[in-house]
Amino acid sequence: MSVVAGAAAALGLSMGMAVAGTGDAGHSHSSFAAGEPGNPKRPVARTVEVTMRETDDAKMLFVPDRVTVKSGEQVKFIIRNVGEVEHEFMLDTMANNAKHKVQMEKNSDKGHDDPNGRRLSPDNSAEIVWRFTKPGTFEFACLIPGHYESGMKGVIVVE
Repeated sequence: MSVVAGAAAALGLSMGMAVAGTGDAGHSHSSFAAGEPGNPKRPVARTVEVTMRETDDAKMLFVPDRVTVKSGEQVKFIIRNVGEVEHEFMLDTMANNAKHKVQMEKNSDKGHDDPNGRRLSPDNSAEIVWRFTKPGTFEFACLIPGHYESGMKGVIVVE
């Protein structure tokens, strides 16, 4: 990687932007089922704020837990962890998230700076710019062991 490309990637990640990359072992990002990383230099159709939190009765959730977008739409997600524990936002198909969940059970301390996901400690936020190129139903989920089972998942419908 050239010095310029490395600096650009570091700058994008330090600013909380998800940028395309190879990902960690087991996280190949040559293609994405739910679309593709957006171009932060291009206008977004809209911004969707998603908060991650826990409730007093031990549930974990995303608010909102359902988003509808149009095929071809570029969306900026502003993800905020307002909870008291670490959470993550992984955007993919339900099947791919299920596979990723199994990997997380084996190695739960692995952080994410993937184009389609971010892991956040409490009181932190990040942005993901995503272009939805394929119609269908996709999922965003927290795959930290126990969180998905506690209700931390949401649906994105691409029309």
